[in-house]
Amino acid sequence: MATLTTTPVTNPNVTRSRLVLEIASEMMGGAAADAVPDYILPEVRFRHSRTGKRVRFSASSSAAGIFAVAHREADLAMINPAAVLAVARRGQGLFKEPMPVAAVAVIPSWDQFVFAVRPETKLTRFEEIPTRKAKLRVLMRGTADHSLHHMFDDVAAAAGFSRHHIAAWGGAIDKRGSVPWPYTDTFKALIEGRVDALFDEAAHCWVLQALDAGIEILPLAEATVQKLEAMGYRRAVLPRITYPKLAADVLTLDFSGWTVFVHADADDALVTHICASLDARKANIPWEEPGALPVERMAREALDTPQMVPLHPAAKKFWQSRRYL
Repeated sequence: MATLTTTPVTNPNVTRSRLVLEIASEMMGGAAADAVPDYILPEVRFRHSRTGKRVRFSASSSAAGIFAVAHREADLAMINPAAVLAVARRGQGLFKEPMPVAAVAVIPSWDQFVFAVRPETKLTRFEEIPTRKAKLRVLMRGTADHSLHHMFDDVAAAAGFSRHHIAAWGGAIDKRGSVPWPYTDTFKALIEGRVDALFDEAAHCWVLQALDAGIEILPLAEATVQKLEAMGYRRAVLPRITYPKLAADVLTLDFSGWTVFVHADADDALVTHICASLDARKANIPWEEPGALPVERMAREALDTPQMVPLHPAAKKFWQSRRYL
């Protein structure tokens, strides 16, 4: 489970890049990835040492990776939060048909979708936005294909409005910035009143400080969450025990887990080699906490490793052979 910190242990881009590099390097016959810089790597293409077949791994953590794997344009990708893969598998929301995907493992990350507003809005729950036709200046992540954006569309639809309604009421959604760490202009824009709302994830990075500054966190209504659960999303709670300045636990959506996944019909030998390579290179792959990537618990249900879609049969068999399941 992620701890509350003021600085990140590693950048998620580094985790994604290193993961595809290290697995690919192991599968290529042991070639070292150490000399490759730690930056975001869109994809790795190589020839599988055992079969001679061309393999493509995507370091994307957006819906684009899901479409690529489902359409067999990539053999492996990742998605955060894990729940998005369940939505895709059901053919809901952004996904107009069921996506044939299966999990390999889930990189640990405990997180929630947060709907933060300034007290001047006088909003007490998310569903009041449409009933009051709130004229909100909303700040969201600048990354155009971030899961936050299509998730917000689904949450808004479940609550009875859309981003177009916000514009029609005189508000706006501004997409800029990255994780709203307290030192960023993104965070300061909310605190200083340059925007009315910040809808984002990475809760442990900024929510404590936002609450200290008098910012309100909007809960979702039970009826809204039930609609979203029917699509494949998972409910979550911002717990008062972790955030003492909350008046009560806040009901919201889960943003936990980075699922590493393949096509549901991926070749068993390929998936087995992916798992073996991930296990072999785990010490080289950084994640949210110090130490080697904890592969031994990445196929087990936990708050930070939600198992939202079934494991590929070959992955399940491999993890069982390692006694990780």
